Amino acid sequence: QVELVESGGGLVQAGTSLRLSCELSGGTLSNYAMGWFRQAPGKEREFLGGLTRSRGTAVYPDSVKGRFTISRDSGKNTMYLQMNSLKSEDTAVYYCAAEFRIVGVSNVGSNYEYWGRGTQVTVSS
Repeated sequence: QVELVESGGGLVQAGTSLRLSCELSGGTLSNYAMGWFRQAPGKEREFLGGLTRSRGTAVYPDSVKGRFTISRDSGKNTMYLQMNSLKSEDTAVYYCAAEFRIVGVSNVGSNYEYWGRGTQVTVSS
């Protein structure tokens, strides 16, 4: 069974940076399309970007381009989310997800089969 575990969240000050990790077990990360999502209280789940299968090409929505960066370490079966210039509105629970049905990256959460439990990021100002 594929499992995903996020880590690296915490309390940080606005303007600083943070890197989140998502470790996949029970499979090989490069066999899955991967995604990062976040959800703040009272708000809808938001797609932050992801990685394509095999090649691992990063894909981002316009809302985070230039500030968030997604990468992977295939040897560690781990995907990363580097977040720079954090703002108070970045406060949310951050989730990673994986799916095996498509080669590309989907911004629709229901397209992902596997989800981690999330890691809390709180940005103070």
